[in-house]
Amino acid sequence: MAKDHGPSIKDDEQYERLCEEGASKEKAARIANTGRQTAGERGGQSPRYEEQTSKSEPGNSVSRDARR
Repeated sequence: MAKDHGPSIKDDEQYERLCEEGASKEKAARIANTGRQTAGERGGQSPRYEEQTSKSEPGNSVSRDARR
C-alpha cells in the first residue's frame, strides 16, 4: 500500500513510482495530480513545428541589404 503524501497528492501510488524512477518531487506531484485519461493528450491548438516552418510566403523574406 502506498504511503499517504497528504491532500496535495491525488495518486500516491503513481507519485511513489515516479520518485523511485528518479523523477523530482515536483515533477512526480504534477504527473500524479493529472487525471489518467488526460495525461497523455497533446495540449494546445498549434500546428506541428514542421508545418509552421515549411511554408514560405512570397514577399515576407527580407534581403540582407534591406535590413541595414
